[in-house]
Amino acid sequence: MNQQSLSTLIWSVADLLRGDFKQSEYGRVILPFTILRRLDCVLAPTKAAVLAEHKAKTEAGMPFEAFVLRQSCQTFYNVAPLDLPARMGDQDNLRPNLHSYIQAFAEDVSDIFEQLDFASTVE
Repeated sequence: MNQQSLSTLIWSVADLLRGDFKQSEYGRVILPFTILRRLDCVLAPTKAAVLAEHKAKTEAGMPFEAFVLRQSCQTFYNVAPLDLPARMGDQDNLRPNLHSYIQAFAEDVSDIFEQLDFASTVE
């Protein structure tokens, strides 16, 4: 996807938000979701290995973070069993799904969404 296509996609989503948000508030929605989706895509190739490592270490009663970080091949991880599109597909449970997904990230990533006050935006 080139930059123009991506820009068009983002603004088309913004147009969908017009009824719920003022134009000045679009950034409160678009920026966190853009970050969230990008992180989800970066972690996708190692998701299965991360989940398996998390399960094994949790069942063994061991701290899992160092092992999961190694499996993720990144400086962050997410141990939620479902990815973002799967969570977004359940419209009736959108708020709790987003909350639990964000909480399943490494603490430093969760902090980003707290700083953006994303929970209030979702609410």
